[in-house]
Amino acid sequence: MIKKLKIRFIVLAMVSLTVLLSLIVAGMNIANYTKVVNDADVRLEVIGENADRLLESHEGDRMQGPMGMPGGIENGGADLYGDNAPFFGRGGERGHSISRDEAEEARFFVVTTDGSGNVQQTNVERISSIDEEGAAEYAGKALASGDDAGFVEDFRYSVKTEGSSTRIIFLDCGRTLDSFRSFLRASILASLLGLLVVFFIILYFAGRIVKPVAESYEKQKRFITDAGHEIKTPLAIIKANIDLMDMEIDGATGGDGEKPAIADETAASLKDSLGDINDQVARLTGLTNDLVYLSRMEEADNSLVMTELPFSDIVSETVSSFEPLAMDKGKAISSEIDPSVTVKGSSKELEKLLSILLENAVKYSAAPRIIPCGDDEDGMPAPPVIDVRLRKEGRSAVFEVRNQTDGELTNEMLSHVFERFYRTDSSRNSATGGHGIGLSMANAIVNAHGGKISARTSTGRDFIVTAVLPLA
Repeated sequence: MIKKLKIRFIVLAMVSLTVLLSLIVAGMNIANYTKVVNDADVRLEVIGENADRLLESHEGDRMQGPMGMPGGIENGGADLYGDNAPFFGRGGERGHSISRDEAEEARFFVVTTDGSGNVQQTNVERISSIDEEGAAEYAGKALASGDDAGFVEDFRYSVKTEGSSTRIIFLDCGRTLDSFRSFLRASILASLLGLLVVFFIILYFAGRIVKPVAESYEKQKRFITDAGHEIKTPLAIIKANIDLMDMEIDGATGGDGEKPAIADETAASLKDSLGDINDQVARLTGLTNDLVYLSRMEEADNSLVMTELPFSDIVSETVSSFEPLAMDKGKAISSEIDPSVTVKGSSKELEKLLSILLENAVKYSAAPRIIPCGDDEDGMPAPPVIDVRLRKEGRSAVFEVRNQTDGELTNEMLSHVFERFYRTDSSRNSATGGHGIGLSMANAIVNAHGGKISARTSTGRDFIVTAVLPLA
Protein backbone atom coordinates (compact mmCIF):
# COMPACT_ATOMS: atom_id res chain seq x y z
CA MET A 1 0.00 0.00 0.00
CA ILE A 2 2.81 2.41 0.89
CA LYS A 3 4.54 1.59 -2.40
CA LYS A 4 1.34 2.41 -4.27
CA LEU A 5 0.96 5.63 -2.27
CA LYS A 6 4.52 6.63 -3.19
CA ILE A 7 3.90 5.88 -6.87
CA ARG A 8 0.65 7.84 -6.83
CA PHE A 9 2.39 10.81 -5.21
CA ILE A 10 5.13 10.79 -7.86
CA VAL A 11 2.64 10.39 -10.70
CA LEU A 12 0.40 13.17 -9.36
CA ALA A 13 3.34 15.54 -8.88
CA MET A 14 4.77 14.81 -12.34
CA VAL A 15 1.39 15.08 -14.07
CA SER A 16 0.70 18.40 -12.35
CA LEU A 17 4.13 19.75 -13.27
CA THR A 18 3.81 18.47 -16.84
CA VAL A 19 0.45 20.18 -17.27
CA LEU A 20 1.81 23.41 -15.79
CA LEU A 21 4.94 23.43 -17.97
CA SER A 22 2.88 22.49 -21.03
CA LEU A 23 0.59 25.46 -20.44
CA ILE A 24 3.56 27.79 -19.94
CA VAL A 25 5.45 26.53 -23.02
CA ALA A 26 2.29 26.53 -25.12
CA GLY A 27 1.40 30.04 -23.95
CA MET A 28 4.87 31.42 -24.72
CA ASN A 29 5.03 29.82 -28.15
CA ILE A 30 1.48 30.79 -29.07
CA ALA A 31 2.30 34.38 -28.12
CA ASN A 32 5.54 34.17 -30.09
CA TYR A 33 3.80 32.71 -33.14
CA THR A 34 1.03 35.30 -32.90
CA LYS A 35 3.66 38.06 -32.92
CA VAL A 36 5.34 36.51 -35.97
CA VAL A 37 2.00 36.42 -37.82
CA ASN A 38 0.99 39.94 -36.75
CA ASP A 39 4.35 41.40 -37.75
CA ALA A 40 4.15 39.62 -41.09
CA ASP A 41 0.61 40.89 -41.65
CA VAL A 42 1.70 44.46 -40.84
CA ARG A 43 4.53 44.22 -43.36
CA LEU A 44 2.22 42.68 -45.94
CA GLU A 45 -0.30 45.48 -45.43
CA VAL A 46 2.35 48.18 -45.85
CA ILE A 47 4.00 46.37 -48.75
CA GLY A 48 0.64 45.98 -50.44
CA GLU A 49 0.03 49.73 -50.21
CA ASN A 50 3.57 50.58 -51.40
CA ALA A 51 4.45 47.64 -53.66
CA ASP A 52 4.89 49.78 -56.76
CA ARG A 53 7.08 52.29 -54.93
CA LEU A 54 9.28 49.53 -53.48
CA LEU A 55 9.62 47.73 -56.78
CA GLU A 56 10.49 50.96 -58.62
CA SER A 57 13.15 52.01 -56.09
CA HIS A 58 14.69 48.53 -55.87
CA GLU A 59 17.32 49.21 -58.53
CA GLY A 60 17.86 52.91 -57.65
CA ASP A 61 19.87 54.59 -54.92
CA ARG A 62 18.34 55.56 -51.64
CA MET A 63 17.39 59.20 -51.72
CA GLN A 64 19.08 61.33 -49.10
CA GLY A 65 17.75 64.43 -47.48
CA PRO A 66 19.56 67.30 -45.78
CA MET A 67 22.24 66.36 -43.25
CA GLY A 68 22.35 62.88 -44.77
CA MET A 69 18.88 62.08 -43.43
CA PRO A 70 16.45 60.16 -45.61
CA GLY A 71 14.54 62.39 -47.95
CA GLY A 72 11.46 64.29 -46.98
CA ILE A 73 12.69 65.84 -43.74
CA GLU A 74 13.65 69.47 -43.97
CA ASN A 75 14.07 71.64 -40.91
CA GLY A 76 12.21 69.13 -38.78
CA GLY A 77 9.36 68.78 -41.22
CA ALA A 78 6.68 66.21 -40.52
CA ASP A 79 6.50 64.60 -43.96
CA LEU A 80 7.56 61.17 -42.71
CA TYR A 81 5.35 59.07 -44.99
CA GLY A 82 5.71 60.72 -48.38
CA ASP A 83 7.29 59.29 -51.49
CA ASN A 84 10.80 60.11 -50.31
CA ALA A 85 10.12 59.82 -46.56
CA PRO A 86 11.95 57.47 -44.17
CA PHE A 87 8.78 55.47 -43.40
CA PHE A 88 6.41 53.39 -45.46
CA GLY A 89 2.72 53.13 -44.64
CA ARG A 90 0.09 55.52 -43.37
CA GLY A 91 1.60 55.86 -39.93
CA GLY A 92 0.29 57.27 -36.70
CA GLU A 93 -3.45 56.99 -36.16
CA ARG A 94 -3.99 56.39 -39.87
CA GLY A 95 -2.53 52.87 -39.87
CA HIS A 96 0.57 50.73 -39.67
CA SER A 97 3.99 51.76 -40.90
CA ILE A 98 7.48 50.33 -41.19
CA SER A 99 10.84 52.04 -41.67
CA ARG A 100 12.47 52.31 -45.07
CA ASP A 101 15.23 49.95 -43.83
CA GLU A 102 12.65 47.31 -42.90
CA ALA A 103 10.87 47.76 -46.22
CA GLU A 104 14.08 47.43 -48.21
CA GLU A 105 15.10 44.34 -46.24
CA ALA A 106 11.75 42.65 -46.95
CA ARG A 107 11.92 39.81 -49.43
CA PHE A 108 8.66 39.44 -51.30
CA PHE A 109 7.13 38.74 -54.67
CA VAL A 110 3.82 39.62 -56.28
CA VAL A 111 1.55 37.54 -58.51
CA THR A 112 -1.48 38.95 -60.35
CA THR A 113 -4.18 36.62 -61.66
CA ASP A 114 -7.44 37.06 -63.53
CA GLY A 115 -10.87 35.99 -62.35
CA SER A 116 -10.24 32.42 -63.48
CA GLY A 117 -7.01 32.11 -61.54
CA ASN A 118 -4.76 32.39 -64.57
CA VAL A 119 -1.48 34.16 -63.88
CA GLN A 120 -1.30 37.52 -65.65
CA GLN A 121 1.84 38.95 -64.17
CA THR A 122 4.59 38.03 -61.69
CA ASN A 123 7.26 40.20 -60.14
CA VAL A 124 10.14 38.46 -58.36
CA GLU A 125 12.64 41.33 -58.38
CA ARG A 126 12.73 41.58 -54.57
CA ILE A 127 13.58 37.90 -54.02
CA SER A 128 16.22 35.70 -55.56
CA SER A 129 15.15 32.30 -54.31
CA ILE A 130 11.89 32.23 -56.32
CA ASP A 131 11.52 32.37 -60.11
CA GLU A 132 8.37 33.20 -62.05
CA GLU A 133 7.35 29.55 -62.40
CA GLY A 134 7.75 29.00 -58.67
CA ALA A 135 5.81 32.19 -57.94
CA ALA A 136 2.92 30.97 -60.09
CA GLU A 137 2.93 27.65 -58.24
CA TYR A 138 2.79 29.40 -54.86
CA ALA A 139 -0.08 31.58 -56.12
CA GLY A 140 -2.03 28.48 -57.11
CA LYS A 141 -1.63 27.00 -53.62
CA ALA A 142 -2.71 30.25 -51.99
CA LEU A 143 -5.82 30.55 -54.15
CA ALA A 144 -6.65 26.88 -53.61
CA SER A 145 -6.77 27.44 -49.84
CA GLY A 146 -9.60 29.93 -50.24
CA ASP A 147 -8.21 32.14 -47.44
CA ASP A 148 -7.38 35.83 -47.70
CA ALA A 149 -4.21 35.28 -45.69
CA GLY A 150 -2.09 32.36 -44.60
CA PHE A 151 1.16 30.50 -45.03
CA VAL A 152 2.51 28.55 -47.98
CA GLU A 153 5.63 26.95 -46.55
CA ASP A 154 7.65 29.86 -45.10
CA PHE A 155 5.84 32.54 -47.11
CA ARG A 156 3.05 34.60 -45.56
CA TYR A 157 0.60 35.75 -48.22
CA SER A 158 -2.32 38.11 -48.54
CA VAL A 159 -4.93 38.04 -51.28
CA LYS A 160 -6.63 41.21 -52.47
CA THR A 161 -9.16 41.33 -55.31
CA GLU A 162 -9.78 44.50 -57.25
CA GLY A 163 -12.28 44.22 -60.08
CA SER A 164 -11.44 41.22 -62.22
CA SER A 165 -7.85 40.98 -61.01
CA THR A 166 -6.47 39.36 -57.90
CA ARG A 167 -3.13 40.34 -56.47
CA ILE A 168 -1.30 37.96 -54.16
CA ILE A 169 1.69 39.23 -52.22
CA PHE A 170 4.08 36.73 -50.66
CA LEU A 171 6.45 37.76 -47.88
CA ASP A 172 9.44 35.61 -46.97
CA CYS A 173 9.17 34.89 -43.24
CA GLY A 174 11.86 32.21 -43.24
CA ARG A 175 14.15 33.91 -40.75
CA THR A 176 11.43 34.79 -38.25
CA LEU A 177 9.88 31.32 -38.56
CA ASP A 178 13.30 29.72 -38.05
CA SER A 179 13.69 31.82 -34.91
CA PHE A 180 10.24 30.74 -33.78
CA ARG A 181 11.03 27.08 -34.40
CA SER A 182 14.36 27.37 -32.63
CA PHE A 183 12.63 28.92 -29.61
CA LEU A 184 9.94 26.21 -29.73
CA ARG A 185 12.54 23.43 -29.77
CA ALA A 186 14.59 25.08 -27.05
CA SER A 187 11.56 25.62 -24.79
CA ILE A 188 10.39 22.02 -25.23
CA LEU A 189 13.88 20.65 -24.62
CA ALA A 190 14.32 22.86 -21.54
CA SER A 191 10.93 21.71 -20.22
CA LEU A 192 11.79 18.04 -20.74
CA LEU A 193 15.14 18.46 -19.03
CA GLY A 194 13.40 20.32 -16.21
CA LEU A 195 10.85 17.54 -15.86
CA LEU A 196 13.62 14.95 -15.77
CA VAL A 197 15.50 16.84 -13.06
CA VAL A 198 12.33 17.38 -11.03
CA PHE A 199 11.42 13.69 -11.45
CA PHE A 200 14.67 12.58 -9.82
CA ILE A 201 14.25 15.19 -7.09
CA ILE A 202 10.70 14.02 -6.35
CA LEU A 203 11.82 10.39 -6.56
CA TYR A 204 14.52 11.13 -3.99
CA PHE A 205 12.25 13.01 -1.59
CA ALA A 206 9.06 10.94 -2.12
CA GLY A 207 10.22 8.32 0.36
CA ARG A 208 10.85 10.97 2.99
CA ILE A 209 7.52 12.66 2.34
CA VAL A 210 5.47 9.46 2.77
CA LYS A 211 7.68 8.15 5.57
CA PRO A 212 5.42 9.44 8.40
CA VAL A 213 2.40 7.87 6.72
CA ALA A 214 4.31 4.63 6.16
CA GLU A 215 5.43 4.49 9.78
CA SER A 216 1.91 5.15 11.03
CA TYR A 217 0.49 2.50 8.70
CA GLU A 218 3.12 -0.05 9.71
CA LYS A 219 2.46 0.62 13.38
CA GLN A 220 -1.26 0.13 12.79
CA LYS A 221 -0.70 -3.18 11.01
CA ARG A 222 1.71 -4.37 13.68
CA PHE A 223 -0.77 -3.40 16.38
CA ILE A 224 -3.56 -5.34 14.71
CA THR A 225 -1.38 -8.40 14.15
CA ASP A 226 0.23 -8.33 17.61
CA ALA A 227 -3.04 -7.55 19.39
CA GLY A 228 -4.75 -10.33 17.45
CA HIS A 229 -2.18 -12.88 18.55
CA GLU A 230 -2.27 -11.59 22.14
CA ILE A 231 -6.08 -11.75 22.26
CA LYS A 232 -6.18 -15.28 20.88
CA THR A 233 -4.53 -16.77 23.98
CA PRO A 234 -6.97 -15.40 26.59
CA LEU A 235 -9.88 -16.23 24.30
CA ALA A 236 -8.68 -19.82 24.07
CA ILE A 237 -8.34 -19.99 27.86
CA ILE A 238 -11.83 -18.52 28.35
CA LYS A 239 -13.22 -21.02 25.85
CA ALA A 240 -11.55 -23.92 27.64
CA ASN A 241 -12.86 -22.76 31.03
CA ILE A 242 -16.37 -22.38 29.62
CA ASP A 243 -16.27 -25.96 28.38
CA LEU A 244 -14.91 -27.16 31.74
CA MET A 245 -17.58 -25.28 33.70
CA ASP A 246 -20.24 -26.70 31.42
CA MET A 247 -19.00 -30.22 32.14
CA GLU A 248 -18.91 -29.53 35.90
CA ILE A 249 -22.45 -28.21 35.85
CA ASP A 250 -23.57 -31.38 34.09
CA GLY A 251 -21.83 -33.42 36.80
CA ALA A 252 -23.27 -31.35 39.63
CA THR A 253 -26.88 -31.93 38.62
CA GLY A 254 -26.78 -35.48 39.96
CA GLY A 255 -25.91 -38.97 38.84
CA ASP A 256 -25.71 -42.52 40.18
CA GLY A 257 -28.56 -41.74 42.61
CA GLU A 258 -26.62 -38.98 44.34
CA LYS A 259 -28.31 -35.76 45.43
CA PRO A 260 -27.63 -33.00 42.90
CA ALA A 261 -25.28 -30.29 44.14
CA ILE A 262 -27.01 -27.67 41.97
CA ALA A 263 -30.72 -27.38 41.36
CA ASP A 264 -31.89 -28.02 37.82
CA GLU A 265 -33.21 -24.47 37.50
CA THR A 266 -29.87 -23.02 38.62
CA ALA A 267 -27.95 -25.36 36.32
CA ALA A 268 -30.13 -24.37 33.36
CA SER A 269 -29.61 -20.68 34.10
CA LEU A 270 -25.84 -21.15 34.38
CA LYS A 271 -25.72 -23.10 31.14
CA ASP A 272 -27.66 -20.34 29.35
CA SER A 273 -25.21 -17.75 30.67
CA LEU A 274 -22.27 -19.87 29.64
CA GLY A 275 -23.85 -20.32 26.23
CA ASP A 276 -24.12 -16.54 25.79
CA ILE A 277 -20.51 -16.11 26.90
CA ASN A 278 -19.44 -18.86 24.53
CA ASP A 279 -21.23 -17.15 21.64
CA GLN A 280 -19.54 -13.83 22.35
CA VAL A 281 -16.15 -15.52 22.66
CA ALA A 282 -16.73 -17.19 19.30
CA ARG A 283 -17.75 -13.86 17.80
CA LEU A 284 -14.66 -12.11 19.21
CA THR A 285 -12.45 -14.96 18.04
CA GLY A 286 -13.88 -14.68 14.53
CA LEU A 287 -13.35 -10.92 14.51
CA THR A 288 -9.76 -11.32 15.70
CA ASN A 289 -9.02 -13.92 13.04
CA ASP A 290 -10.57 -11.71 10.36
CA LEU A 291 -8.52 -8.68 11.42
CA VAL A 292 -5.30 -10.68 11.39
CA TYR A 293 -6.21 -12.12 7.98
CA LEU A 294 -7.02 -8.65 6.62
CA SER A 295 -3.72 -7.28 7.89
CA ARG A 296 -1.85 -10.22 6.35
CA MET A 297 -3.58 -9.76 2.99
CA GLU A 298 -2.76 -6.04 2.93
CA GLU A 299 0.87 -6.97 3.50
CA ALA A 300 0.73 -9.79 0.94
CA ASP A 301 1.79 -7.86 -2.19
CA ASN A 302 4.04 -10.41 -3.91
CA SER A 303 4.09 -13.02 -1.14
CA LEU A 304 1.10 -15.02 -2.43
CA VAL A 305 1.87 -18.13 -4.45
CA MET A 306 0.14 -17.55 -7.78
CA THR A 307 -0.78 -20.41 -10.11
CA GLU A 308 -3.13 -20.82 -13.06
CA LEU A 309 -6.55 -21.75 -11.70
CA PRO A 310 -9.81 -22.89 -13.35
CA PHE A 311 -11.83 -19.98 -11.98
CA SER A 312 -15.07 -21.21 -13.59
CA ASP A 313 -14.85 -24.48 -11.63
CA ILE A 314 -14.05 -22.69 -8.37
CA VAL A 315 -17.04 -20.38 -8.80
CA SER A 316 -19.37 -23.27 -9.65
CA GLU A 317 -18.29 -25.28 -6.60
CA THR A 318 -18.60 -22.28 -4.27
CA VAL A 319 -22.07 -21.41 -5.58
CA SER A 320 -23.20 -25.03 -5.11
CA SER A 321 -21.96 -25.01 -1.51
CA PHE A 322 -23.98 -21.85 -0.74
CA GLU A 323 -27.24 -23.01 -2.32
CA PRO A 324 -28.38 -25.02 0.77
CA LEU A 325 -27.65 -22.03 3.03
CA ALA A 326 -29.62 -19.72 0.76
CA MET A 327 -32.49 -22.20 0.58
CA ASP A 328 -32.54 -22.51 4.36
CA LYS A 329 -33.04 -18.73 4.57
CA GLY A 330 -35.79 -18.77 1.95
CA LYS A 331 -33.60 -17.39 -0.84
CA ALA A 332 -32.40 -18.70 -4.18
CA ILE A 333 -29.17 -18.40 -6.17
CA SER A 334 -29.16 -18.03 -9.94
CA SER A 335 -25.79 -18.43 -11.67
CA GLU A 336 -24.50 -17.84 -15.17
CA ILE A 337 -20.87 -18.93 -15.47
CA ASP A 338 -18.80 -18.82 -18.64
CA PRO A 339 -16.76 -22.01 -19.00
CA SER A 340 -12.96 -22.19 -19.18
CA VAL A 341 -12.27 -18.90 -17.40
CA THR A 342 -8.73 -19.20 -16.06
CA VAL A 343 -7.02 -16.74 -13.74
CA LYS A 344 -3.65 -16.60 -12.04
CA GLY A 345 -3.96 -16.48 -8.29
CA SER A 346 -4.10 -18.24 -4.95
CA SER A 347 -6.80 -20.90 -4.77
CA LYS A 348 -7.36 -20.47 -1.02
CA GLU A 349 -7.67 -16.70 -1.23
CA LEU A 350 -9.98 -16.75 -4.26
CA GLU A 351 -12.26 -19.24 -2.53
CA LYS A 352 -12.28 -16.91 0.47
CA LEU A 353 -13.20 -14.00 -1.83
CA LEU A 354 -16.13 -15.89 -3.35
CA SER A 355 -17.33 -17.05 0.06
CA ILE A 356 -17.26 -13.50 1.44
CA LEU A 357 -19.27 -12.08 -1.46
CA LEU A 358 -21.84 -14.90 -1.50
CA GLU A 359 -22.21 -14.90 2.29
CA ASN A 360 -22.69 -11.14 2.21
CA ALA A 361 -25.39 -11.49 -0.47
CA VAL A 362 -27.23 -14.24 1.42
CA LYS A 363 -27.08 -12.31 4.71
CA TYR A 364 -28.15 -8.92 3.47
CA SER A 365 -30.48 -9.68 0.59
CA ALA A 366 -34.15 -8.81 0.95
CA ALA A 367 -36.34 -11.08 3.06
CA PRO A 368 -38.68 -13.53 1.29
CA ARG A 369 -42.07 -12.05 0.42
CA ILE A 370 -45.46 -13.73 0.30
CA ILE A 371 -47.56 -13.64 -2.87
CA PRO A 372 -51.29 -13.75 -1.93
CA CYS A 373 -53.25 -16.58 -3.60
CA GLY A 374 -56.79 -15.84 -2.45
CA ASP A 375 -58.99 -15.15 0.55
CA ASP A 376 -59.19 -18.79 1.61
CA GLU A 377 -55.62 -19.81 0.81
CA ASP A 378 -52.27 -19.07 2.34
CA GLY A 379 -49.89 -16.96 0.33
CA MET A 380 -47.10 -18.44 -1.75
CA PRO A 381 -43.55 -17.54 -0.69
CA ALA A 382 -41.45 -15.82 -3.37
CA PRO A 383 -37.77 -16.24 -2.56
CA PRO A 384 -35.48 -13.34 -3.51
CA VAL A 385 -32.95 -14.33 -6.14
CA ILE A 386 -29.21 -13.74 -5.80
CA ASP A 387 -27.65 -13.44 -9.25
CA VAL A 388 -24.09 -14.67 -9.75
CA ARG A 389 -22.29 -14.01 -13.04
CA LEU A 390 -18.83 -14.87 -14.33
CA ARG A 391 -17.73 -13.72 -17.78
CA LYS A 392 -14.70 -12.77 -19.82
CA GLU A 393 -14.16 -9.16 -20.84
CA GLY A 394 -11.02 -8.63 -22.87
CA ARG A 395 -8.08 -9.79 -20.74
CA SER A 396 -10.09 -9.86 -17.52
CA ALA A 397 -12.43 -12.20 -15.65
CA VAL A 398 -15.46 -10.34 -14.29
CA PHE A 399 -17.24 -11.87 -11.28
CA GLU A 400 -20.48 -10.17 -10.26
CA VAL A 401 -22.91 -10.79 -7.39
CA ARG A 402 -26.26 -8.99 -7.29
CA ASN A 403 -28.88 -9.11 -4.55
CA GLN A 404 -32.01 -7.13 -3.72
CA THR A 405 -32.02 -5.13 -0.48
CA ASP A 406 -34.73 -4.23 2.02
CA GLY A 407 -33.46 -0.67 2.45
CA GLU A 408 -32.51 1.93 -0.11
CA LEU A 409 -28.83 2.39 -1.00
CA THR A 410 -27.23 5.70 -1.89
CA ASN A 411 -23.97 6.51 -3.67
CA GLU A 412 -22.66 7.92 -0.38
CA MET A 413 -23.19 4.53 1.28
CA LEU A 414 -21.59 2.66 -1.61
CA SER A 415 -18.48 4.84 -1.44
CA HIS A 416 -17.75 3.48 2.08
CA VAL A 417 -18.72 -0.21 1.83
CA PHE A 418 -15.10 -1.40 1.48
CA GLU A 419 -14.00 0.44 4.63
CA ARG A 420 -13.43 -1.50 7.84
CA PHE A 421 -16.42 -1.77 10.16
CA TYR A 422 -18.66 0.32 7.91
CA ARG A 423 -22.33 -0.67 8.00
CA THR A 424 -25.18 0.84 6.04
CA ASP A 425 -27.58 -0.37 8.73
CA SER A 426 -25.85 -1.17 12.00
CA SER A 427 -28.83 -2.78 13.65
CA ARG A 428 -29.46 -5.08 10.69
CA ASN A 429 -25.81 -6.04 10.40
CA SER A 430 -25.54 -6.71 14.10
CA ALA A 431 -28.57 -8.95 13.89
CA THR A 432 -26.96 -11.01 11.15
CA GLY A 433 -23.73 -11.37 13.13
CA GLY A 434 -21.44 -9.55 10.73
CA HIS A 435 -18.35 -7.60 11.77
CA GLY A 436 -18.41 -5.06 8.95
CA ILE A 437 -15.01 -6.08 7.55
CA GLY A 438 -16.02 -8.77 5.06
CA LEU A 439 -15.94 -6.47 2.05
CA SER A 440 -12.68 -4.96 3.33
CA MET A 441 -11.20 -8.45 3.21
CA ALA A 442 -12.60 -8.96 -0.29
CA ASN A 443 -11.03 -5.69 -1.37
CA ALA A 444 -7.65 -6.72 0.05
CA ILE A 445 -7.79 -10.11 -1.72
CA VAL A 446 -8.64 -8.55 -5.09
CA ASN A 447 -5.89 -5.94 -4.72
CA ALA A 448 -3.37 -8.66 -3.84
CA HIS A 449 -4.28 -10.35 -7.15
CA GLY A 450 -3.80 -7.14 -9.14
CA GLY A 451 -7.52 -6.68 -9.75
CA LYS A 452 -10.23 -4.16 -8.96
CA ILE A 453 -13.46 -4.38 -7.00
CA SER A 454 -16.40 -1.99 -6.99
CA ALA A 455 -19.93 -1.67 -5.64
CA ARG A 456 -22.89 -0.04 -7.33
CA THR A 457 -26.67 0.00 -7.49
CA SER A 458 -28.89 0.23 -10.53
CA THR A 459 -32.24 0.85 -8.86
CA GLY A 460 -31.33 1.99 -5.35
CA ARG A 461 -32.67 -1.27 -3.94
CA ASP A 462 -30.12 -3.69 -5.34
CA PHE A 463 -26.51 -4.20 -4.33
CA ILE A 464 -24.03 -5.20 -7.03
CA VAL A 465 -20.43 -6.11 -6.27
CA THR A 466 -18.08 -6.59 -9.23
CA ALA A 467 -14.60 -8.07 -8.94
CA VAL A 468 -12.33 -7.84 -11.99
CA LEU A 469 -9.30 -10.16 -12.06
CA PRO A 470 -6.65 -10.49 -14.78
CA LEU A 471 -6.83 -13.65 -16.86
CA ALA A 472 -3.96 -16.13 -16.77
